[in-house]
Amino acid sequence: MIPPLVVGNWKMHGTQSQCRDLARRVARGLKRKGRQIDVALAPPNTALEIVKKVIEGSQIRLAAQDAHWEDQGAFTGEVSAMMLKDSGCEFVILGHSERRHILNESDLVVAKKVQAALRNGLRAILCVGETLAERQAGRTQSVVTRQLRIALKGLGKSAIDNVEFAYEPVWAIGTGLNATSEQIARVHGRIRQFLKASFGNRKGNAARILYGGSVKPENAAEILRTPGVNGLLVGGASLRAETFLAIVNCSALPG
Repeated sequence: MIPPLVVGNWKMHGTQSQCRDLARRVARGLKRKGRQIDVALAPPNTALEIVKKVIEGSQIRLAAQDAHWEDQGAFTGEVSAMMLKDSGCEFVILGHSERRHILNESDLVVAKKVQAALRNGLRAILCVGETLAERQAGRTQSVVTRQLRIALKGLGKSAIDNVEFAYEPVWAIGTGLNATSEQIARVHGRIRQFLKASFGNRKGNAARILYGGSVKPENAAEILRTPGVNGLLVGGASLRAETFLAIVNCSALPG
């Protein structure tokens, strides 16, 4: 069985010293053995190097929060997947709802970023999800399917081996609201169905589909019991070691 994946997305929070201290506390809390789980931390770019040093030798993987679609060029302020790989990142979050809906990233831009990540040997964490208006209009399934179809178009059958998927309903990001288990299971089932149809049953069934959206210790266990959930993308609750570790602990499979 593939172990669950729990990702802490620190977003635009933390100085280098704050990120170092938080990573240290998380690493210390994960020293216990006998549990099957993958854990990744996504600090801001300014703290990637210092967090990398802290987590060396631990089970924690380094993730970035975004990447440009070109490897290099005249793109002031951007960071490429090639640079992130060189910095020690193994994962990169792409298509996060905040980038789609605050920074106006289109499906085509997300698709180019996925290609860049895979081209440079990073594992892409591809985020998909609907707004409240889209859900109320009954368009959740069509929106998620469109986002997947465009992001994965033209990729070879083996590409899915290096992509994690995260369903994060936009209306639940940082709002304290959460999708019900039934709603989550329905969307995760649709994602799984799409992956199997596009990449074959074996690869489609092996892909990890995470849930993100106001995940906290109080609801993490219930979400993880939902059919089709293979891990969690954690935002605000990952900014405190105690809450993030509590989520990780309830996510791990027995050793």
